[in-house]
Amino acid sequence: MANADERRFDVLRAIVADYVSNQEPVGSKTIVERHNLGVSSATVRNDMATLEEEGYITQPHTSAGRIPTDKGYRLFVDRLSEIKPLSAAERRAITTFLDSGTDLDDVLRRSVRLLAQLTRQVAVVQYPMLTNAAVRHLEVVPLTPARLMLVLITDSGRVDQRTVDLGDVITEDGVARLRTVLNTAMSGRRLNEAAARVAELPDKSPGDLRDALIRVCTVLVESLAEHPEERLVLGGTANLTRNVADFPGSLRQVLEALEEQVVVLKLLAATRNPGAITVRIGEENEDEQMRSTSVVSIGYGQDMVLGGMGVVGPTRMDYPGTIAAVRAVANYVGQILSGR
Repeated sequence: MANADERRFDVLRAIVADYVSNQEPVGSKTIVERHNLGVSSATVRNDMATLEEEGYITQPHTSAGRIPTDKGYRLFVDRLSEIKPLSAAERRAITTFLDSGTDLDDVLRRSVRLLAQLTRQVAVVQYPMLTNAAVRHLEVVPLTPARLMLVLITDSGRVDQRTVDLGDVITEDGVARLRTVLNTAMSGRRLNEAAARVAELPDKSPGDLRDALIRVCTVLVESLAEHPEERLVLGGTANLTRNVADFPGSLRQVLEALEEQVVVLKLLAATRNPGAITVRIGEENEDEQMRSTSVVSIGYGQDMVLGGMGVVGPTRMDYPGTIAAVRAVANYVGQILSGR
């Protein structure tokens, strides 16, 4: 019986491969000709009948061909033992392209563009999550004797610049002391903890720094309390329009859903372990507008998840190639951001 199950899975795998490649329903004769399964057309036909009864394939119209269902794709993805690795040239191209990113915004924009090109799907990347980020350093730069620029750098690669009007002049020594006080309170702390420490500083500060600290701390608390993880970068939306037939009557709904950040954030919400791929197929997607799509997502980061990234495309997707590309880009983005 196990052999029969394996053979039927080989038939399903052949149907998935041919349908993803050609977008045409697959018949038993085609499977025998293209795939060396070592069995007759009659055996393949019997296996296809069983697969159809069990809900793994379906007949879209009265032809001999069958196409995979969501359940069929699910079984195929769950049993992917080998993910086709990217070539050395592809890996080099990814590294070179992402390494030349100038800052966090540029790295994320490049990641989305690259992922969309590699998979020919819609790519999406979530900004690093503040809940996991800690303050690496705060630089305080005097622009004028009464105006400062604050440059907040986190361990997730975020760089935030703010200017503060002090309302009074401050000496170079005052700026140096301000820098020391702020970094002592913030460095190495999670952003919410750093915000709480900063809010307490004016009450504990030397009298000559108190007014300057009140103004600086007000701006810093605002900066620390922002939520850039609710910001997303999308790319390759036009890729969906290449195969309108994959979204019968629902492409517009999919495009509208992708414009809603809440929907896309939900798609990435399951990515909590760095390097762990999540594949949601068709009906498995919670949002009704996305039920004609598959979503391949992953958390990026080295020791902890900084944010989520992934691709959205039709259920008729090259799953092994897409999973390999998503995993590779996430891995490089995690390395780049942890090294900044």
